[in-house]
Amino acid sequence: MSLDQDFEAAAEAIKHISQRPTDEELLELYGLFKQATVGDVNTARPGMLDLKGKAKWDFWNKRKGMAKEDAMNQYIALVDKLIEKYK
Repeated sequence: MSLDQDFEAAAEAIKHISQRPTDEELLELYGLFKQATVGDVNTARPGMLDLKGKAKWDFWNKRKGMAKEDAMNQYIALVDKLIEKYK
């Protein structure tokens, strides 16, 4: 399978794990997914009352400058790790 197909499969597989990942793990997934699909952050940081939005933005922004392929590979590796962890 190609990297794109592996990425799509990982994105689908993470939806079907038996337990909910931790908030930290979910934020890592979010940041890698957004970097892989959108690229660098292209929006302003949410306001101080939007704690969830700020956390998501921060985790995405940590990936700034990362190549799409690198983000995809790291996302796939994290999904594999989480699937193994939450069997």
